[in-house]
This record gives sequence, structure tokens and C-alpha cells, in this order.
Amino acid sequence: MLVVFGSVALDTIRTPTSTLYEVLGGAATFSSIAASFFSKTGIIGVVGKDFPNLYEGILNRYVDTKGLNKKEGKTFRYDGKYDRTLSTRKTLKTELNVIRDFSPDVPESYKKSEFVYLANNDPDQNIKMLKSFDNVKLSMCDTIEYWISTKKASVIKMIKNSNIVTMNDEEARLLTKEYNLIKCAKKIIEFGSEYVIIKKGEHGSVLFHEDIIFPLAGFPIEDIRDPTGAGDCLGGAMMGYLANENDIDIKTIKKGLIYGNVLGSFVVEGYGVEKLLTLQKIKIDDRIKKYAAMTQEL
Repeated sequence: MLVVFGSVALDTIRTPTSTLYEVLGGAATFSSIAASFFSKTGIIGVVGKDFPNLYEGILNRYVDTKGLNKKEGKTFRYDGKYDRTLSTRKTLKTELNVIRDFSPDVPESYKKSEFVYLANNDPDQNIKMLKSFDNVKLSMCDTIEYWISTKKASVIKMIKNSNIVTMNDEEARLLTKEYNLIKCAKKIIEFGSEYVIIKKGEHGSVLFHEDIIFPLAGFPIEDIRDPTGAGDCLGGAMMGYLANENDIDIKTIKKGLIYGNVLGSFVVEGYGVEKLLTLQKIKIDDRIKKYAAMTQEL
């Protein structure tokens, strides 16, 4: 079983063609649904009393929600706007609300899980969360500009306590004060993580480990509607694949990243989580075959 901890949100997303107001979002939402196509997945997070029953029902369809807490107050909200290229997003507003002082508890049935994904969330909460498991075989953490800017020391401590860290190229540069991505990755590995995955949007991702550099092209998509959640789907699908394989050698980690790359390519074809809600495993397998033929990686 994989356990995902992170934000469950109400997102307002503004693209050149459409604006979505307070739709289901959050790093834990995207990543846990993506992971559910490969392994049993439990989600840990918090929402407010204003969290719609419809969205709660969606999560219940895909993941175990024993770890999803509902507290007095408002659900975490994010408001962002993409430029016309859909490659750059500007944060307009972040309202932490109930996640600000959230003290997460791990359900007893989750504590023996060996695979843990710390999706974008308060790094101090992530560090505390990781200590709640009995025997973690592999942990991955993610972070974003907001936490790097406000809690950099905690982000570095979280990285030290995780086997894999993932972030996009802008975040890696912000964290390390380097521009070259190889130098960024080396510095992040010096912080204590064994593996670094730097996401590059439509251009794919790069895995770094010791003297290994493993670049992966993005799957070409002609009609990109909303990039929100693509990176979260990459991390969630990768960890779901690894949990299902129950193997953490470098070959399997590479293959897991390929699955993550491909899963991320689906979500951008719709708005919010909508594409994930109609996705079938057979379509994932078909795209993996196309990707393998394109890259010769599988």
C-alpha cells in the first residue's frame, strides 16, 4: 500500500481559454488518484467543513480516505493564472486555512506501509508525518516555491529525510541558487536525498542518482488545456508503480518515472482532475507502448 500525504484543495485556475472556480485540486488529490491506477492508495490530509460532498465522493471512489480529516474552518485554497503558452503560472493567492495548524495522525492501518509520498505540503508537517511509519522502504517528497521561500531550512531538512525529492526546474534553481540543473541536482543530493527528479513541464523530467543522469522526454500532447497537477500525477504514479512492484532498484525506479511521465501527460488534456476521472488502465498501457516506441526506453 502507498500512503500519500499532502494538500487537498479548492483550486481556482485561470487559463487563456477557461477559468475554473474552486474545483477539486491539491497535490495529494492529483497524486493519490494517479497512484490508484497502480496500487492501493491511502490519503492523509485535511479539509474544511466547506469541502463539497461531491468532491469527497470522488476521492472515496479512488483511494482509502480514512486519513482525510474534516475540521472546522475553510479548505485550503489556491488561485493561479497561466500565460498564453501554458508554461508559466503566476500564483495570485494562497490561503492555507485548515492546513496551517494541522497536526496529522496516521491511521493504524497505514502505519506499516513501506511506501510514502509526501506531496506538496508544509515541510514541517511532512517531516513529522514520516516519523509516524514503522518501516519505510522508500519515501518521496515534493515542494514548491511557496515553501522554499517561507521555510527553506525545513525544506532542506525534509529532503535529508527522504529517499527521493522531486521539484520543477524553477524550484530547483530557487532552492540551490544555481542555474545549471546538473549543479542544482548535485547540491540537492548533498542535502541528503539519494535521488533527485527535476520536472521540466512539457519537456519531461530528469532523474539524478550518484553518477547517473537519466533524462526523459515528455509525451507529445497537441491539445494542452490545463497543466495543473501534471507534476503531482508524475510523483503519484511513479510511487504507485514502485509500491506495486515492491522493488526500489535503479532499473525499477527508472521504469516508475516513465510511468509517471506518461500519467502526467493525460491530466493536461483536461481541466483539473476531469481527465483522471475518465481514464482507464488500458489507455495508460497503450500510451506506455507508444512512449516506449518513441524513446526505446522499455
